[in-house]
Amino acid sequence: MIENIQKLAEHSGSTQTTVQRLAALPPLEYETVRENEAKQLNVRVKVLDDAVVAARRVSHKGEDASSMFNDVTPFAEPVDAAILLDEIFEVIRRFIICPEETAIAATLWTTMTWFIKNIQVAPLAIITAPEKRCGKSQFLDLIGRLSYRPLVASNISPAAIFRTIEAYGPTLLIDEADTFLKDNEEARGVLNSGHTRQGAFIVRLVGDNHETKRFSTWGAKAISGIGTLADTLMDRGIILELRRKLPLEKVERLRHAEKALFVTLTAKLARFALDAGNHIENARPALPQELHDRAQDNWEPLLAIADYAGGEWAIRARSAALRLSAGDNEAVSLSSELLMDIRDIFTTSRKTADRFSTADLLQELNADDLKPWQTFNRGKPMTPRQLAKRLGEYGIKSETIRIGHSTPKGYMRKWFDDVFERYLPLPPDKSATGQPCGEIAGSSTGSAVADISQRCGDDTIRTTDKPLKREEDVYVAAEKVEIPWYEQAEITV
Repeated sequence: MIENIQKLAEHSGSTQTTVQRLAALPPLEYETVRENEAKQLNVRVKVLDDAVVAARRVSHKGEDASSMFNDVTPFAEPVDAAILLDEIFEVIRRFIICPEETAIAATLWTTMTWFIKNIQVAPLAIITAPEKRCGKSQFLDLIGRLSYRPLVASNISPAAIFRTIEAYGPTLLIDEADTFLKDNEEARGVLNSGHTRQGAFIVRLVGDNHETKRFSTWGAKAISGIGTLADTLMDRGIILELRRKLPLEKVERLRHAEKALFVTLTAKLARFALDAGNHIENARPALPQELHDRAQDNWEPLLAIADYAGGEWAIRARSAALRLSAGDNEAVSLSSELLMDIRDIFTTSRKTADRFSTADLLQELNADDLKPWQTFNRGKPMTPRQLAKRLGEYGIKSETIRIGHSTPKGYMRKWFDDVFERYLPLPPDKSATGQPCGEIAGSSTGSAVADISQRCGDDTIRTTDKPLKREEDVYVAAEKVEIPWYEQAEITV
């Protein structure tokens, strides 16, 4: 009897020791051993997870004391936000070869990580380059040294992503994303879910009893990789594109940087977050209308920080936003590319102006060797069924139309008018018809930008009472003809 009690006590002590050991592991390492450890302890995985989480909370006495992250003591005195942003900007230019707008965006995004508890949208920082040896890893390392609670990971599993965020709330820095994210839909879904605070949750079945548990995916995340990522990720990110440096371009090696530099900067960032947190939380910065809705969401927290700093930062931030995230730089989906090509065909073709048979429209699409439609069907041209399916996504369906004496299946131009306006950017010659885009009205002496009243030119519809002539096609207006913006450049009154 006494021997049995001793064995039970030893087993209990051994179990507790194991839990403490596992609680001390980095979350990514724990993820790789949790199932085997649970089997050795003869407990369910969920039970072990709960015990480890509880042990972490007890040992760390709260997340800010976690041994996984360096303690940051806020700067003793209030900091000037504009000067702090200038200092971070100069540090980035000191170690990274990149365009000015990229350094500006990285400065604001890094600062944003310290306000993660105050903001509602957490855009990804996507570091990309066309080839290796462009400084992506060094850039990610630099961002990590300046960010709130940085945690670097490569080839991370979906489960490790949300369990790490749930347990520690770090700034997650994912390197070599091109090697594992491309075909990993589950990981992309987890990363996508953390874009807005309101929707930053996923639900999983855990444990042997398949109990439902909600995990938080809210937090700042930077992703580095060669080439572009999936459209859904790119759409939720601030794109920080790098190029390989020239022989004459020189930067310092980050590993040789003085340690006190980042200790001071992170202390200032921590103090800035304490002093300005409520202001940033309630800020409603003016957003450039030239940005589409998602890009405006992405830049909102960054512009709130820039406006708080005031002065030139409010202007520089919006200039960087337009350069990095305006429509011309947006990743175009295949369906959008199809719409743009059809719009071009309608506005440039001499064969007909307001309608096309399905066969003729496909012939026009497949005529360009540089477009994807000639090999869209597994190396063969796009078929009528494939065209109908793509256009059907926008509510456009082929119908019987009259062309001369024939009545083939086809498409009328007017069916596309609303779709073109809703889903396509303005053509280059129509993106600004009056005042230049992005002018900012406001003080340049330190106060936040008060208003942005100068926008892109008016894109409302013109009207005319006269007959309209376009090359050899003639349109006669009964009373008043509306001319959509995408047609105005092609019609002479």
